[in-house]
Amino acid sequence: MTCILRIDSSSRIENSHSRQLTDYWQTTWLKKYPDDRIVTRDLAQTPLPHLTDIAIAGFYTPPEQQSAAMKTATALSDQLIAELQGADILLLSVPMYNFSVPSALKAWIDQIVRIGQTFAYDGSNFEGLVRVKRAHIICAYGSGGYLAGGSFADFNFLEPYLQGLFSFLGIKEIEFFQLQGTTGEPQAIAEQTKQVQQAIAQAIAAV
Repeated sequence: MTCILRIDSSSRIENSHSRQLTDYWQTTWLKKYPDDRIVTRDLAQTPLPHLTDIAIAGFYTPPEQQSAAMKTATALSDQLIAELQGADILLLSVPMYNFSVPSALKAWIDQIVRIGQTFAYDGSNFEGLVRVKRAHIICAYGSGGYLAGGSFADFNFLEPYLQGLFSFLGIKEIEFFQLQGTTGEPQAIAEQTKQVQQAIAQAIAAV
């Protein structure tokens, strides 16, 4: 049985294009693999706190030397990392906010990027320690032109950041699905949504 960790980060709940496409991904996957397990963490409905000074200190302190306060401060990070390390596939729904990731997702990232837990450093080289086999990342852009060759491509800090981050953590297979122009005309959005759904269906059929 495959375990999929789904992370939703859009502040919109009912009218989120990234959530709707991720719902489509999940439905399509479960039709093919009905016995697989989905673990969902909704970062909008259950926001995560930002890092604190004592949590950062705890990250760099061996477990046997951590104070009680450090253990308390790092407990959430421990839980989130356990969720991540227990997954085979990472599924993210990510809208672009101001050319990058939503702050809710950044808070999750800051909790799970942790030396000795999700990456290692031996003094000269880094090594990713995340055991997730692949990541499927569904991105929604309010405007068009953010993909390669587009007029806003230089402002797309969303995909390069996530590609670099998860590669650094050790995830070797990373695939993006992009819906652009979500603030456009409904007919154009519907047509592009169908195209993204087709790409998702083809990707899942190939797994």
